[in-house]
Amino acid sequence: MRRRVLQATVAAVTVAVVLLGIPLAFFSAQLVRDGELRDLEQRAVNLARGVENRLVADREISEDLLEFYVGGGERGSLPASVSVVTPSGERFRAGEPIEGRAYPEVEYTESGAVVLLSLSYWDVFWRTARAVALVVAASVVAVAAGVSVALWQARRLAAPLIYLAASAEQLGAGQVRPRLEPSGVEEIDLVAAELARSADRMAGRLAAERQFAADASHQLRTPLTALSMRLEEIAAATEKEEVREEARISLEQVERLVTVVDDLLARSRRAQGGTTEAVQLLDVVRQQEEEWERPFRTAGRRLVVEVPEDVAVLATPGALAQVIATLVENSLVHGDGTTTVRARPANTQGAVVMEVTDEGPGVPDELAPRIFERAVTSGRGTGLGLAVARDLVAADGGRLELAQRRPPVFAVFLSAVPRTLDPNVVLPRGALVPSGSRRRRRRRREA
Repeated sequence: MRRRVLQATVAAVTVAVVLLGIPLAFFSAQLVRDGELRDLEQRAVNLARGVENRLVADREISEDLLEFYVGGGERGSLPASVSVVTPSGERFRAGEPIEGRAYPEVEYTESGAVVLLSLSYWDVFWRTARAVALVVAASVVAVAAGVSVALWQARRLAAPLIYLAASAEQLGAGQVRPRLEPSGVEEIDLVAAELARSADRMAGRLAAERQFAADASHQLRTPLTALSMRLEEIAAATEKEEVREEARISLEQVERLVTVVDDLLARSRRAQGGTTEAVQLLDVVRQQEEEWERPFRTAGRRLVVEVPEDVAVLATPGALAQVIATLVENSLVHGDGTTTVRARPANTQGAVVMEVTDEGPGVPDELAPRIFERAVTSGRGTGLGLAVARDLVAADGGRLELAQRRPPVFAVFLSAVPRTLDPNVVLPRGALVPSGSRRRRRRRREA
């Protein structure tokens, strides 16, 4: 669009300059030439009158009289060649003789004297050429001004449209809710207003779907985790082989159900686009602390949280809660002593590391390199929890590592939200719709 506006404006200016500039140059040259010839005629008439007065008064025709009508210099008129022939045959001359083409002007006095003034053709030509050059220069300035106005107008029209296209692309990805400022062009502002309202509606739907996914993850995982632990306790407590076999089969069914839930949630996240948002880490950790406090108390152990209140990260709330639940459960099942969940700034700028550690024997050396692989377990688990947790963290742009084997320290690296960052940038506000456009649309609907 920018190129089209520029081309149309430049074409219009060029046509206007051509249609007006060529006649203007022609008439300017003609006007300058006619002016110089009229000036030559007037000088000849005045000189003839002065010569006639001198002859009547029987006074001498001096060179000063002739030099006055030669012109040139500061007077602004072109230099002329002056020749006067008296009735007695005397000839007086002034000015440089003209060679080649010339414009002559002859006047006769009543006493019979002849006065001749001549202008060089080339002097008149170059003065007319100067006038044409001024017209050409003015035309060039007009074209340059037209191009400048065209560039400014093209940017003024194209910039809001480019911003609209970028906002529409972000809206299609489901990542932001654009806030569109008025551009000053009513038609573009109307499109921006409709796009903003569509963004609000889509953001509401996406928020509802994400909340449903998070609720489903929470409501399904908690009872499934409890059921898995109960089946493991039944298998460990009974001595009957049939009961152990049934508990093992039931545990496998629960594991498959957990896998199905994880796959469905992962597909939902991929279909919705980005789901990360600014999350207060302490809120998510406190939620998991409330859920796991009773199992730890039953096992005679403690769960300690050391997370500052002002730590915010970019993550998916449901996925982050599931990761913390997996690490805490892993510590409860395989660890010992006090389990601590702490958070601190990472060495990498703009990152936060959350660590889950306990006082247990740690991770065996032969198991540590493959601990995040699926189906790898020490014998008291399914081997899926840590693998799924690593995938969830990676989906949010972080990473999950075994930072230390003994005592075990699992570290979750997440992107931090700077304190100086405007919350409206992370969670943009809704659209800003011009009130004037709303009033105009309302009037149209009422009409």
